[in-house]
This record gives sequence, structure tokens and C-alpha cells, in this order.
Amino acid sequence: MSAIVPEGIRTDRLLLLPLRVEHAEEMAAVLSDPGLHTFVGGVPAEPEALRSRYRRMIAGSPDPAVSWCNWVIRLDEEACLTGTVQATVGPSANGLVAEIAWVVGTPWQGRGIATEAARGLVSWLAGKPVQRVIAHIHPDHQASAAVATAAGLTPTGRWQDGEIRWSLDLGR
Repeated sequence: MSAIVPEGIRTDRLLLLPLRVEHAEEMAAVLSDPGLHTFVGGVPAEPEALRSRYRRMIAGSPDPAVSWCNWVIRLDEEACLTGTVQATVGPSANGLVAEIAWVVGTPWQGRGIATEAARGLVSWLAGKPVQRVIAHIHPDHQASAAVATAAGLTPTGRWQDGEIRWSLDLGR
């Protein structure tokens, strides 16, 4: 299997840029609100910790069958980064599956940025040999459930680590 490599993704208001170590400084500020960690745990990372994390993410998965695809979200009208989207693409019994996630910094929430970014990501994945897109969402995280719904995913009733699995079959 050949790796799936992130490319720039354009939507109406956004440019999803493949992650670079140089994004760490700005992203540390974007992700600095401790409230962003309510459902996923952890605490905001300092720029150097993000640089280290981004280096590992960009280096890719140690499993050659798995692709780590990570983007920062750039809002055109403000010429700034506002969050991230990611897809971990790997094999399953039924072909390639992409597990996606997103986060938008607190100042930009409620403006449809996560929805637009997630839709752009799912559309991009639909152009790849991906069979299914999944996300895991905390049952109390209504905003993420709304984003998943808008991106075409539906809850499956399956649970993993206290989160509900959402899924979209890309019909291949």
C-alpha cells in the first residue's frame, strides 16, 4: 500500500495546510484555552512541546501501512491559523479506514470553521482509496457531534474509551 500524503485542501473560507513544525508557535496560542481539553484530556502545550510533537507527527507512523495526515486550518479572512484537522488512514478487513478528528481554537468557535474543515477533509478522503471515515466523539460533546453530522457521519452505537464511534461509508 502506498502512503496517503496530506495536500493543501481549499474550501470556501479555509485553506487546510499540511502540518509543519513552523506552525507550532502560532498553534500554541490557538490551542491555549484549557477548555479545549475538557473532552480529550491533557493541558495546553507550550510551543517547544508542540514543535516536538509536530516533528513526530510529520515523521509519520512507524507502521508503513498507516498514514498520519495532519493539517492546520487557515482562515482566509483573518489570515491566521484557527485549529487542526487530522486523519489516520490504515487498513481494516474492509479496506482503508480514515479516523478523523478536529479542533478549533476558542476565539473561532461557533463560526462553522470546524464544520467546513471537516467537510473539506471528508471530501478529500473521498478522492483517495478510503472505504470508511470514522470519528470518536464524547457523548456530551454536542458541538463535535454537530460537526460530525454535517460532515456526513452518523453514530454507530459502538463505544471506544468512553466515546461513541461515528462512521461514514464512502461507498466503494
